[in-house]
Formats: sequence, structure tokens, C-alpha cells
Amino acid sequence: MTIKATFLGAVATLALGAGGALADPALIYDLGGKFDKSFNEAAHNGAEKWKAETGGSYNEIELQSEAQREQALRRFAEAGNNPIIMTGFAFGSALGEVAPDYPDTKFAIIDMVVDSPNVRSVVFNEHEGSYLVGMMAAMASESGTVGFIGGMDIPLIRKFACGYAQGVKAVNPDATVVQNMTGTTPAAWNDPVKGGELTKAQISQGADVVYAAAGGTGVGVLSAAADEGILSIGVDSNQNYLHPGKVLTSMMKRVDNAVYEAMSEGADLETGFNVMGIANGGIGYALDEYNAELVSAEMQAAVDDAAAKIASGEIAVHDYMSDNACPVQ
Repeated sequence: MTIKATFLGAVATLALGAGGALADPALIYDLGGKFDKSFNEAAHNGAEKWKAETGGSYNEIELQSEAQREQALRRFAEAGNNPIIMTGFAFGSALGEVAPDYPDTKFAIIDMVVDSPNVRSVVFNEHEGSYLVGMMAAMASESGTVGFIGGMDIPLIRKFACGYAQGVKAVNPDATVVQNMTGTTPAAWNDPVKGGELTKAQISQGADVVYAAAGGTGVGVLSAAADEGILSIGVDSNQNYLHPGKVLTSMMKRVDNAVYEAMSEGADLETGFNVMGIANGGIGYALDEYNAELVSAEMQAAVDDAAAKIASGEIAVHDYMSDNACPVQ
């Protein structure tokens, strides 16, 4: 169920009047909607897993505008929801304002660090997983040119792009990585038409594998790639099923695990800084019946070896966000 802003006040009133609802967790999705088949949907899947396993219930809202961020946080906090989980870096400012006002409420934010004693900040080593799928792209490419299409042009998405380029170059130092961002506003997360156009433009430059890190926009990337007869790489959720035999793999960012764990801990949520990467199962790549024929045993062995070396520290993948620079392009 989508709760529009106009109904939030009523929802809060109802929750306050229902004793059992006071401890229910709440989940706020970023722009693009919970069924974006990517980032938000991964969060939804984690919540649904918790609900199925515990029989519990949770409240949720799909934002319709930037202005709703702080309002949604305050409404859920007033309603007694605990913990309150939000997906996306863009909640950082609003949460920084709201969290101190509700010291007895626990909050969890994904993809941003908010320094408050009642906040869990969950970040991911997306560059590690992007490195792995970059290796796969280079091994699958016949042209020596692969593509990357990001959503909103922010350091986080450049972190994906940089990890990907490093993985590509590790396999083929002479490879070309064509990169485009969809836009500079939040609308870039939900523009599948633009995603498709950028994909076709990259194909015209020789790309025969394209990695999308663009939220709902990525659906258009994967669709255009399938229509044009090239391979694509999904992100966040396992998107292999969207175009069976056409999606090489998906870079798995286990947002579902982050949400599931936060809901499982409930009001006892352990706060602080939480990093999820290859070493602790927070990042990986997808292999299933939809892409099994695309991933050779050689490819899988090479990527699994690299993953083990990243986990052990033998391979260090540069994090773009550490210095806003990438050693390879």
C-alpha cells in the first residue's frame, strides 16, 4: 500500500491509537517507487522477508517529492514506529534534523552516514561488487568496449563506475569503458526512456555489454540492450530474470539484508556505522538459471577468486569516494 502525504497525519493518529502498532517498524522508500526492480525493491523484499518470518507488520511510504522526506520521518516517529528505516543518501539532511528530536526512536539510513546516537548508518562497498561485474563484462565482451550508465551524477554512482572500470581493466587493460550519467537531479533515477537512449548511444560507440547503476532508469537500459542484441548487467536486486539469457549478471547490493536485519533488531537496533561488503555478504553477483549459460566456468572461477582476494585484502579496489578520483577510466 502506498501512503500519500495527505494521509500521513491520519496514519499517525491511527497508529497512536492502536497499542500494538506502536512498535511496528516503518520503511520509507526513495523516489522511484518500491517496485523499481532495483534499489527500492530490494528494500521492500527485505521487509517482506521479515514480515513473512515473524508475522509482524510494518508501515511504509513511497515518496512523491523531495519535500516529503522530513514530514514522513516526523509522522512515523510521532506514530511510535520503531525503528524507522529509509533508503537513500538524500535522506541524510532530513534525518540529521529529525533524529535528535526523537532520542527514543531508532533510525536506520542506507547509503549515508548520519552522526547521531540513535542512528544506524549502513553503507556498502559497491566498488567491490562493481569490480567483479566489470571483470565479467570484459570477459564476455567481443568488441573490447563496454558501457556504464549511472543514474544521478553523484559521488556514490561514480563509485560504482570506478569499481567497474577497474574490474574491466584488470581483465583487459586495453578495453574501452564508455560512461554516461542520466542526469543531475533525482528524476535521473526514474527515466527508463533516457536509459534506453543512452544505451543505444553507447552501442553506436561499440559497447556490447552495458552495466546500469541507475535505479528505475536501469529498466530501460536492460530492455534496450536486450532489444539491440547486446548483454546488460543489472544492479542492487537480482535483475537477471527481466531478460533471460540477455542479462550477464547483476551486481547484488544486499539492501534487503540491511532492512531485514534492522527490522529484526527492532527497538533494540544497534546504532553506529555499518559497512556491508564482499567479506560479510553485503555485496556479490547473481548467478541463476537465467544467466547460467552466459557465465562460463572460467569466468566464474576468475570472479570468485577475485572476490576471495578482495575479502582478504589481497586485492584493494579503489573507492572513488575516498578522494573523488578514479585511477582508471
